[in-house]
Amino acid sequence: MAPHFSGFKPQGVQCKTGDDVCINFEEYEAINLCDYELLTQAEAAKLMNVSRPTFTRIYESVRRKIAKAFIEGSSVYFEGGNVAIDNWYKCDQCKITFTLPENAGKLCPFCKTQVIIENN
Repeated sequence: MAPHFSGFKPQGVQCKTGDDVCINFEEYEAINLCDYELLTQAEAAKLMNVSRPTFTRIYESVRRKIAKAFIEGSSVYFEGGNVAIDNWYKCDQCKITFTLPENAGKLCPFCKTQVIIENN
């Protein structure tokens, strides 16, 4: 599953000490499966169709990136990776590209407009 938003920005940061942090879609999925869905790394690796050691490298990478962003007050954005994702949409109002969870209404997650274009 791809994120249905483009990233995060910290609030109240006086001066940022680090660069923005890019999390790719494989890393996002690793965090989703282990820390949100509460699967084991072995279960998550199987779902992602990668070896257990490969999954561990992906998972450790994203955890380091999230820690860096939290400690340094950096923005996090999602981009790229070795994935194929169906059901992309583009908002005609704010021009973002996003996915939607199954059974979700077709509303832009940012500006809440109903004018979106399928971008498959």
